[in-house]
Amino acid sequence: MVRGAHKLRDHFLLPKLLYICYHSAMETTDKLDILARDAQYDLSCACSTKRPEEHRKRGGDGSWLYPVTVASGGSGIMLKTLMSNACTNDCKYCPLRENNDTRRTTVQPDELARFFMEFQSKRHLIGLFLSSGVIGSADVTMDRLLGTAEILRKQYRYRGYIHLKIIPGASHAAMDKALSLASAVSLNIETPGASHFAKLSEAKVYEQDIIGGLKYLSEQTAKGSPYARVTKTSQFIVGASDESDREILNYTWGMYRRLGYDRLYYSAYQAGLGDPSIPGEIRRQSMPNPVVENLLIPELAAPVGDPTILMREHRLYQADFLYRQYGFSYDDLIFDTTGNLELGADPKLVWALRHPERYPVSVSRATKEELLKVPGIGPAMANRIITHRRSSPIGSLENLRMPNYLLEKAKPFLVK
Repeated sequence: MVRGAHKLRDHFLLPKLLYICYHSAMETTDKLDILARDAQYDLSCACSTKRPEEHRKRGGDGSWLYPVTVASGGSGIMLKTLMSNACTNDCKYCPLRENNDTRRTTVQPDELARFFMEFQSKRHLIGLFLSSGVIGSADVTMDRLLGTAEILRKQYRYRGYIHLKIIPGASHAAMDKALSLASAVSLNIETPGASHFAKLSEAKVYEQDIIGGLKYLSEQTAKGSPYARVTKTSQFIVGASDESDREILNYTWGMYRRLGYDRLYYSAYQAGLGDPSIPGEIRRQSMPNPVVENLLIPELAAPVGDPTILMREHRLYQADFLYRQYGFSYDDLIFDTTGNLELGADPKLVWALRHPERYPVSVSRATKEELLKVPGIGPAMANRIITHRRSSPIGSLENLRMPNYLLEKAKPFLVK
């Protein structure tokens, strides 16, 4: 299988980097060329916001751009890479699993570090997000990731942002070293529970390799610890097994409240990618919204481009925002008889309709917590309302200067 060559351009987020030893003589740019489409497989943040500037975007040659919002309110580009796509794991949802047909290549730690610094000198990058397929074992793979970060930190004196993926099954020593080098780390939980995970992989031990690692990272980054500054995140693959939203959000609540995770992500799973009956090149080129495939339990997998699974992902992100920004708890969420969130309405609106005794809310007297329970009102708007009424009365709801679509959503639940 031969790909056409695509030239790299400064404005692209460079693709994920892949692995196999017999490609080691290739030029770095050739390896990146091979991976231009493989960067699509990580769907974190694909549907997590309504702000278009924060969405991943596809470049003209199939590359994916990952804008990152910074504290100043602007955005920048992060180099998001794999060191390898040669993987000894068997995860059924992953197009890069061991028995799947894809062209493999690699970059070495010194090669990747040098390329990153050269590119950094031409265009400012927010930082580096570094992951890899599993090369032999978790710690062998971690050695490559850590080697790259160590070269950047010590040889190049790079003090910018580095996000390191923790490979499931990595030793405590490897995780400690990652925490010493990284600005952020992540270990994907993938499913809410061992029974769901067993449907997807036989190569990883859920309680030991994943839950054990997540708990260890929580302990090592707890307040007052040497690594408390390091951000930690995780991700669920949504719909790859037969889990419900209730189960996902129960785990999510525990990871935020008991383990102190900073951010959780949700990636919609769809069928069609990785099916061995479809040539690999066609699979990669035909995906309007790149997703992953379930060969083990195909009856659970949504078809490519199916809006249902994407809406499910979106609803999970909305529920996640209710946790993190709106003062909701797990017990506040409302699920249907199957244990899932309603697809036809956002979870905040569902809650409001189920609690008519809480409305209408007075914009002139309500607390911030009460305002945040109103559909259409978020933290910024709640703060604006409170600031406005300190200086002058709110004559009408139109004085709030809310966007029309939000005002129409909020009106049934508000009075002056």
